[in-house]
Amino acid sequence: MLLAHEPDIEIVGQAANGIDAIAAIEQHKPDAVFLDIQMPGMNGFEVLEAVETERMPLIVFVTAYDQHAVKAFEIHAVDYLLKPYDRSRLQNCLARLRGTHEAVDSKLKRLLEEFRPRDYLTRVIVKSRGRVLFLNIEEVDWIETSANYVELHSGKNSYLLRETLQSLEAKLNPRQFARLHRTTIVNIDRIRELQSWSHGDFIVVLKDETKLRMSRRYRQNLSAVWG
Repeated sequence: MLLAHEPDIEIVGQAANGIDAIAAIEQHKPDAVFLDIQMPGMNGFEVLEAVETERMPLIVFVTAYDQHAVKAFEIHAVDYLLKPYDRSRLQNCLARLRGTHEAVDSKLKRLLEEFRPRDYLTRVIVKSRGRVLFLNIEEVDWIETSANYVELHSGKNSYLLRETLQSLEAKLNPRQFARLHRTTIVNIDRIRELQSWSHGDFIVVLKDETKLRMSRRYRQNLSAVWG
């Protein structure tokens, strides 16, 4: 309804779900698309991945996503409209669209790469007292290096896994685990508080009273998660 009042804009199609959106984009080849994130059938990211067209339209995300996602959209997409929005905010968005003459294919590819779901590690196989155990990764409180192994701490138990800390870190969900030190990774959900220490370092206190040192080099790992 708001766009209908804009004399230089022609609405060539509308879609009520992701599948219809793909068809409409490929059929009409619009200059710009106002794309929601949550839609029936598939989400906005999946729509962009599935579109087959020589020239991607300019994308404005219409979203109620959390603040971290909104910041990413602002960097990579032409613009975003955060629900609820008014005519004034839409006018600012249209001004940005009208002033954009170059395609944003490379920006969209970077966005899709960042938000494409990854298959993070969900469990590991460990040995304990002659038994082979399947340990859910969410049960791990923290991880440390131990010679040629890493030691997984889960409650009162600990298990050795023959792997480097760096390779294991690459398999973990960064929203669930964070590197605190060159020798330590922590399950973020287990953190109770942070205590200032010295030279910019912190002491991370877990819910079971375990204390881990966080080097200032890795401090941004937690700030990125918590904002």
